[in-house]
Amino acid sequence: MNPIDELRAARPAHLGDTPVDERTRAAELSYAMSRPRSARRKRRTVRPVWGFSLVGAAAAATAVAVVVSGTGGTTPRAPDAALATVTSSTPKVKLSARDILLTAAAKAARRPAGTGAYWHTVSVQRTLFAVEGADYRVMDQQRYEGWAPSAIGGEMWASTKPLGARPVTAADEKAWKQAGSPAEIPVKVPGKPRPMTLSTSPRKAFTDHSPLIDGDKVLWLGRNVTMKDLRGLPSDPAKLKAWLLRSYEGHGTESNGYAMTADAWLFNLGSGLITDMPVTPQVRGAAFRMLADLDTVDVIENVTDAEGRQGTAVAVKSHTKYSGVVETRLIFDQATGRGLANESVLVKPDGVQSAFEPGTVWSSQAVLEAGWTDSKPSS
Repeated sequence: MNPIDELRAARPAHLGDTPVDERTRAAELSYAMSRPRSARRKRRTVRPVWGFSLVGAAAAATAVAVVVSGTGGTTPRAPDAALATVTSSTPKVKLSARDILLTAAAKAARRPAGTGAYWHTVSVQRTLFAVEGADYRVMDQQRYEGWAPSAIGGEMWASTKPLGARPVTAADEKAWKQAGSPAEIPVKVPGKPRPMTLSTSPRKAFTDHSPLIDGDKVLWLGRNVTMKDLRGLPSDPAKLKAWLLRSYEGHGTESNGYAMTADAWLFNLGSGLITDMPVTPQVRGAAFRMLADLDTVDVIENVTDAEGRQGTAVAVKSHTKYSGVVETRLIFDQATGRGLANESVLVKPDGVQSAFEPGTVWSSQAVLEAGWTDSKPSS
């Protein structure tokens, strides 16, 4: 999947004739929940605001979000500098990923459930870009908010607020000023032949809404799914794994030729279930247990996400076509089992990403809220 497609993934929500119950965590995202695709338009995705988040078509048009991935074990910084380079001193503790994940599973499964008219999420997405024709980097930031209806036939709502792009470090800011402090900055986009222009000025939030695909599809989880599907996911990790693998065809979550291992597929979808999807606490616990059984998962302790929150990360590495070797991380609060963030770290940068140093947190999605509400979004 090329990074821009990756940078769009997300999830919404809908419920049929059974009451929704679920109120689990809130904190940081992957992806990028994206809205499901219609049968007519194969690759149509709706970006909700959670995880791989609930952003509508208007939000997708900005094409600057993040995809999946983790944060580095850096010293806490202000949010606007949190995606700077992660040093090699990140403490990779050789603890058992399985034990840590099983503990988190037990905590997540005990969190309270809830009900509501909408599944509501809030996340902040941050992405680093190398500037076209210049020797400095900028970070683009956007705030996403989404509402997925619990009733069949409802509408998906999404609000996107561009927070503006800015130089990442003091050296980047100096270079930007030497270039005349441009308000519009052309940046290199992995997988795209032409640069994209970012604005340094925050803009007013814009809200969009659209009917659910087929009247009931609320989320892309390897395939279009309904709220009833999500509420009925198995709480047994082996059965959950089998359910998710039914959609696996050897590539990423978009229907293209980007190769992805089964473990990476399960890690990405499992991370979304943990961070911001409208599933039961028991399914969230099952997702943790499923990840605990993956052989390729590593543990990183004392990780700080882009919002300055401390947590534990589990991660998998994979080679990508445009970015080189990337480590995708799920950050969570070990004490509560609450998902905080999904971020991507460049382990061996390549292609357009070769301008970044190894250890750079390239993209980040911090989930600030995820839970049920009866409050209707306003246009």
